[in-house]
Amino acid sequence: MSEATSSPKTEETKKTGVAALDDLFQGVNRSDAPGLVVGVAQQGKTVYRRGFGLASVELGVANTAWTRMRIGSTSKHFTCLAVLLLAEDGKLDVDASVRSYIPELPLLEGEPTLRQLMTHTGGYRCYLDVGFLSDGMAIKPKGVALTTQLRQSGINFRPGEKMMYCNGGYHLLSVVIDRVSGMPFEQFLQQRIFAPLAMLDTVSAPSDLEIHRGMATLHVATPDGGWRRGIFPTEEVRGEGAMISTLDDMLVWLAHLRAAEKKVGNADSWRQMLQTTRLNNGTVNPYALGLMRHDYRGVEVIHHAGGVIGGTCQMLTVPSQALDIVIITNGAQVNAVQLANKIIDAMAGEALVAEPPAKAAAERFKTMLGTRYHSPTSGLVFGFEEAPEGRLGLAFLNGPPVVLKEQGQTLMLGFEDMAIGPLALQTADLALAGAEPPAALAFSEAGNTERFERLPATPPALAEAGASLAGRYRAPDLDAEARIAFDAEGKTLQLEVFGAYGTNVMVLSPWSAEVFGWHVADTHLPLRGVLSIERGAGGAVEAFRVNTPRTRQMRFERLAR
Repeated sequence: MSEATSSPKTEETKKTGVAALDDLFQGVNRSDAPGLVVGVAQQGKTVYRRGFGLASVELGVANTAWTRMRIGSTSKHFTCLAVLLLAEDGKLDVDASVRSYIPELPLLEGEPTLRQLMTHTGGYRCYLDVGFLSDGMAIKPKGVALTTQLRQSGINFRPGEKMMYCNGGYHLLSVVIDRVSGMPFEQFLQQRIFAPLAMLDTVSAPSDLEIHRGMATLHVATPDGGWRRGIFPTEEVRGEGAMISTLDDMLVWLAHLRAAEKKVGNADSWRQMLQTTRLNNGTVNPYALGLMRHDYRGVEVIHHAGGVIGGTCQMLTVPSQALDIVIITNGAQVNAVQLANKIIDAMAGEALVAEPPAKAAAERFKTMLGTRYHSPTSGLVFGFEEAPEGRLGLAFLNGPPVVLKEQGQTLMLGFEDMAIGPLALQTADLALAGAEPPAALAFSEAGNTERFERLPATPPALAEAGASLAGRYRAPDLDAEARIAFDAEGKTLQLEVFGAYGTNVMVLSPWSAEVFGWHVADTHLPLRGVLSIERGAGGAVEAFRVNTPRTRQMRFERLAR
């Protein structure tokens, strides 16, 4: 079942607006696959409200406009507001160290504040990404997240130096809210935020193993065209992304977010909620407290996306147009962020005075395609690949290519594009079509520039590169042992990690004698990264370090043979 209401405009505009939105969702308007729900409000009135596809493929139940769904990381700004409410109560200081409230955390290189955890500038590693490395998709019980954070002896960066999306920081914020408020985090959200706004169908639910009335099943597509049930690999998702909600509740929330008078949170709290982040080096990023703020075609948008295993979400508002958009999926093979932007295109009309940023053309930098560059200092690697529609893509840490935006003499990806960075290169440093790729490039992450050296165009043979790397290792920060070995035919080199709750298998590919790319063998865990070798006296491998977009310099030490 579905429901749509009309926009309070002229008849011609009504038909065009609704028809334009209907066309966007025709691909998911089906009865044999999971789908999504979408709600649009303008000037305080709901103008579009529909469910598409199935809430449960197993039961053949359709999505409706009132189906409840996981919103994932869209939950994060609710966590930030909860912290600010406790600050209003005089119970905590958002600029105090997190160790003031969780003193058992290790003393590492600097102590991030609660505010830095909220802006992803704290520098801590993330329990979730660490868990993917050690245990794959194994479901971990309550208590493991905090234990994992306590075990880390290394960090991704010093507080305030960079921005890197970190679910673990938000989990720690949940623990702080528990301790300071004297009640469970989930109960605090219910009493202080959901209930006052009559968000009656919204809860924070830590586990996908729980059953909630009227909630859609999460679906993960399989290569054979079938579906698996989506279950997040922990039973204690909290402030990092645990909320379940509906279109109606989220539209109520967006109206409240834009309102001049607030029922929840005072004016100063909301000023802080919407204040973007400045790093130690002066770089300003569009992330505020659990919310993104930046320009889209000449209008400001405020938003936050979310992703879970088998679902996605995008919550967005265009304040100048009083345009609110919510899209939540339960397995539909669509990009919710792109769909929300298309709704802006359809609904904001003449207010959109600018085109999106120019995208770099692959043909112009054809010589750079296929090249990779490595930093001997940090172990990071980036490369250039052709992306769809003939665009130049940046493959960071062996990830899929992301289309580079061209702004003047700079090629860049903003924090809003990859949840790290911004990442930037100067076009003048790159070789144009027909020229020799440079031996080194200056590459900037969050305003911090490093020198990267070009890796060999022809990598060494697998047998040659992998022979010295084979053996047994231990990663103390993962609480895991590991083994690198060739398969029986010697055609594949694998890193097997044996964690406390599961096993992860990564397939290694040599890029040089010292640097390997890798990807996880499990197709349901699309994790990729880079491995860099550490050698001792005589050239023997003593250790290696693993880098991913959200975990840096995870060290594996060789065990005695």
